[in-house]
Amino acid sequence: MFMDWFNTPEPEVGRVTAPLRVSEVSALIEGLLDNPALQDIWVRGEVTNYTHHSRGHRYFSLSEKGGGSTAAIIKCVMWRSDADRLAFGPSEGMEVIIEGTIRHYAPHGIYQLQVREMIQAGIGEKFLLVERWKKELATEGCFASKRKRQLPQYPAKIGVVTSETGAVIHDICTVIRRRYPVEIVISPTAVQGENAHKEIARAIERLADQVDVIIVARGGGSFEDLFPFNHPDVIRAITSSPVPVVSAIGHEVDVTLSDLAADMRAPTPSAAAEITVPDQKVLIERLTEMKIQMSAELRTRIERAKEETNEIRDRLRPRRFMRKLEDRKQQLADLSDRFGRAFSTRIEREHLLLKEIATGLSGRNPLAVLARGYCVVEKQGSIVKSVAMVAAGDHLNIRFADGRSQVLVERVKHDGNL
Repeated sequence: MFMDWFNTPEPEVGRVTAPLRVSEVSALIEGLLDNPALQDIWVRGEVTNYTHHSRGHRYFSLSEKGGGSTAAIIKCVMWRSDADRLAFGPSEGMEVIIEGTIRHYAPHGIYQLQVREMIQAGIGEKFLLVERWKKELATEGCFASKRKRQLPQYPAKIGVVTSETGAVIHDICTVIRRRYPVEIVISPTAVQGENAHKEIARAIERLADQVDVIIVARGGGSFEDLFPFNHPDVIRAITSSPVPVVSAIGHEVDVTLSDLAADMRAPTPSAAAEITVPDQKVLIERLTEMKIQMSAELRTRIERAKEETNEIRDRLRPRRFMRKLEDRKQQLADLSDRFGRAFSTRIEREHLLLKEIATGLSGRNPLAVLARGYCVVEKQGSIVKSVAMVAAGDHLNIRFADGRSQVLVERVKHDGNL
């Protein structure tokens, strides 16, 4: 039986109310603590009464920092499965931010916060900021699997975004030169610090359209050290890159937002170099195997062709073949004679036709007319068609069949004046 404590009517005066059983009260408390506002919450406070149990569980209380003896306290427990993931050792008085859910522990009649995550307060704000960025960038589609691109199989140029000093760039160059020597373009940048995210983003953008694939890398470090690789500027530079990006940031257990946005993630910088280029030894072995297979296939085809040729040669009878060959020669000779006669007739016919055309054109040739004693008079480049176009003192050009002359007009007479 479960009683609705808040909706139970007030007992009438003079009536005795049946008392609740302890289990009923406990169930009522558990029902109240199921409120979503008490599930998966983040709480900031100071660690007190910290105990590291021999079985690995952590027991402690969380109180207001500097709250004195009157500060509110929440009892907390962190089971070993979650505590083993802690990157630091909590201590008395340490300010932390924890994530967990309020639960009721009926055997002791207490409520406590079951903790899943714990981070130091200074880092905690940044951790929460990264969580906020993660949600915003996910909404933009920066982590969507559908935008992930395949790495080029045989890259010619590889861009590397990292510090220009240190072991990271040395490891990447060593692996690439050993496996598949290609041109390496280094775009140097700071990999930690207040403005590192701006430098990293610019370093990625500098490589646009210059390389076939980009490796963004840095060595291991704390959450603070890797924080620039969570910044939205870096994430958007990765997703805007026109070529695929491989991330190799921190150690294998470290996961940044850059790892989620990259087209492929590698656990270490050396591993990034290995997945970016093929192994030339493997390629040579594969080519050798292909050469052997092709040689064997070629020999097989040659042998098969020889057998087919021998079979055809055996099936052909020499005398019959020669008779058919002579028949084909005769047919070819007849066709050649017929073609020759037809061609000659066509040529003669075309010759007569062309001769008639030539005669007609010759009669219309202006030079032929001039040869009969006529001439063409030109004035300033134009043909004079009427005496009205000529005046005394004009210079005229007269064209004959065999040359030209220039004359000066002394006098002009019009037929109308005669």
